[in-house]
Amino acid sequence: MLAQKSAARRCALFLAAALCAAAPGLAQAQAVPSSAAEAPAIPGQDLDWQDTQRQRAVPVRLYWPAQAQTDGAPVPLIVFSHGIGGSRRGYSYLGQYWASQGYASLHVQHVGSDRQLWMGNPLGLVGRLQDAAQEREAIHRARDVSFALDRLLQGEWGARIDARRIVAAGHSYGANTSLLLAGARVERQGAVMDLRDERFKAALIISAPPFYGESDPSAILASVNIPTLHITATEDVIRIPGYYSDAQDRLRVFDATGSATKSLVVFEGGSHSVFTDRDGTGGLTLNPKLKTATRELTLAFLSQVFDGQGESLLSWGERHGGLLARWVRPGASSTSVSR
Repeated sequence: MLAQKSAARRCALFLAAALCAAAPGLAQAQAVPSSAAEAPAIPGQDLDWQDTQRQRAVPVRLYWPAQAQTDGAPVPLIVFSHGIGGSRRGYSYLGQYWASQGYASLHVQHVGSDRQLWMGNPLGLVGRLQDAAQEREAIHRARDVSFALDRLLQGEWGARIDARRIVAAGHSYGANTSLLLAGARVERQGAVMDLRDERFKAALIISAPPFYGESDPSAILASVNIPTLHITATEDVIRIPGYYSDAQDRLRVFDATGSATKSLVVFEGGSHSVFTDRDGTGGLTLNPKLKTATRELTLAFLSQVFDGQGESLLSWGERHGGLLARWVRPGASSTSVSR
């Protein structure tokens, strides 16, 4: 499908996206969510699916809203893609919260760039990470998500899912995966790599790295036309030798995204890994505050997108405005909103 490239060229586009959580200090935690963030105790159901066409395992964890068992109402769905070194168990503070608020949450594990990268000989870690950053893995990740959505909709839950409210979401490498599913287009020797999945009606983009090796991000992201929420922090910095990415890169991704309805929240302080399940990153006091604000923000944004309830975002701003360095609300004429 894509022309053969040298190893360096093939990994240039997605390498920084993949390595953004690769350093030991940024590794994804696989533990329970921060107790300080007060995440609801909602168990997830692990499902082990196999994409026979690609001969690739696609493990998932499904958080299903308890109230959906009894009220019979259509259930909106968020499909989440983790950063490198993560798993379906990660970002549980988001999955559990979303389920407590009536959203089903399907967390997809990408076997080519998951927690297995941390296993084995430490001397081979860099090689494993670089292999996980190859463009072929970026393509597989997007297809993992589409396959998982296929399986969920074909199974016992499918009839309950509200097809008008299916959302792509991800952090770091997973944010890039979500952008590809939302319509980002990359050209290779005259051929366009288009992995858009039309079933996604909105996207939650957390700490998206730039598309390295590409000089014009708008050429890639202008075709993203579904509503997008971009979340980052002033200290959301990727410190990988050779692939350093400052916090401004997250803003460039936001600016280049073509969505007519898009929003940006920049928290003051924090870190790149503050949005994972890890406790303490970005500050022991700030960490749980940003987690709480992030999960509430996502549903306030979706409430405006799907229900036209702009007051949800305004009330969110009243509760968490003290944490913000910048806020661009959907439809706002200004691109900078100060605290």
